[in-house]
Amino acid sequence: MSVETPKVPPSAQITFRVRLRTRWSDEDTQHVLNNAVYSTLFEEARFAYFSKLGLLEDNEFPFLLAQTSVLFLAPGRGGREVEVEVATTHVGTTSCTQAYRVREVETGKVWCEAEARLVGFDPENQRKAPLSEAFRRSIESVEGTSRDPTAAT
Repeated sequence: MSVETPKVPPSAQITFRVRLRTRWSDEDTQHVLNNAVYSTLFEEARFAYFSKLGLLEDNEFPFLLAQTSVLFLAPGRGGREVEVEVATTHVGTTSCTQAYRVREVETGKVWCEAEARLVGFDPENQRKAPLSEAFRRSIESVEGTSRDPTAAT
């Protein structure tokens, strides 16, 4: 089994960034940021990204997280300010892919790069659902790209 390296665009191509802060209690017994904390950083960054686009209704995502791949590049620390870069790199019919980079503000050191696959979800029927045209248009407006109608979902 091979592990795929997340495909994260260069920082110069990513237009959305959010500053977050790790807590001192986020460190594990080895005095590095516990790996579970990165998922929270991605979630907070996703929330900021989709909030800015006006795509959250009642603070709820119109999708579920289906998959995440993280490449840890340097040990993170608690009690630090970080900048999380977020880019939506693919929009399909029922899913999209986002890329993330977490960088410590003080040192500029990149702690990790990651990708996540987000799948449209219909909570009433509890199943996968197409992403709305409004969702796609909002992503295209911030990312400056259009959806590939022939791409996989």
